[in-house]
Amino acid sequence: MNTQIIIANQTDTQRAIELVTDSLTSEHSKRAYRRALNDFYTWLKKNGNPPIIKATVQRYKQTLTGSPATINLKMSAIRKLAAEAADNGYLDEAIANGVKRISGVSSHGVRSGNWLTKQQAQEIISAPNVEALKGLRDRAILAVMIGGGLRRSEVAKLAFEHIQQRDSRWVIVDMIGKGNHVRSIPIPSWVKLAIDEWTINANIHSDLIFRAIHKGGYIKHESITPQGIRDIVKHYGEMIGMAELAAHDLRRSFAKLAHKGGSGLDQIQLSLGHMSIKTTEKYLGVSQSLTDAPCDHLGLILE
Repeated sequence: MNTQIIIANQTDTQRAIELVTDSLTSEHSKRAYRRALNDFYTWLKKNGNPPIIKATVQRYKQTLTGSPATINLKMSAIRKLAAEAADNGYLDEAIANGVKRISGVSSHGVRSGNWLTKQQAQEIISAPNVEALKGLRDRAILAVMIGGGLRRSEVAKLAFEHIQQRDSRWVIVDMIGKGNHVRSIPIPSWVKLAIDEWTINANIHSDLIFRAIHKGGYIKHESITPQGIRDIVKHYGEMIGMAELAAHDLRRSFAKLAHKGGSGLDQIQLSLGHMSIKTTEKYLGVSQSLTDAPCDHLGLILE
């Protein structure tokens, strides 16, 4: 690959993208960065394949539209590309450093996202037709996402071995999530019941819990994909009048409903697998209160 341009033909383009995706562990991140870099290379081609230098990337940044999160993801992918290309001798270190210094865009305030109310959560869990195998499966998927706060990629790889009894309750044990972080997630009995009704009727007793279902109604051996789970959430979101509902909104709803029910931020953080409490606060749309702080509720005095 050219050490200045990192693009000469389609083969070099794909090799450059693979430099980035091979350095990532999360399948979700791999897909997102691959899309972002394909968009970047498409733009480069339309503009005469200019060299990948700071000025070129800044010009590309000015063309980007969408939410700050979307733009920042695309910029992160390009900065990652520059770093990996420099580490592998395909881009001059000084040029790579220039690209890496390009910042993202500011996001003012806290993104509200979509949170289900308790009533809406009940409606979407009750929406699938449980007279059919697909409905039983879909209800169990929605239950796991709302009742456990799992990501769609985690739901897709959920296996029987994950679900165990600990301290007289059901727990999803040793789930490997984003960034290869391992956590255990307590689930309510109604989630376990939804899983049992699906697996018993589907005659599934080992390996992956959630499987793809053919249009003819029979169960395939392979796991349902994260994209398939996204489509399920969107479908039932439309049924309850929330056409813009995304799979990640169910994870936010788990956090919001748990917090409203009295669960502490630290316990919600552990269930979600967040490394920072600030991330959990963003999910909840809350921030630290200085007028009604936890220390005001200790009930202690200095004698």
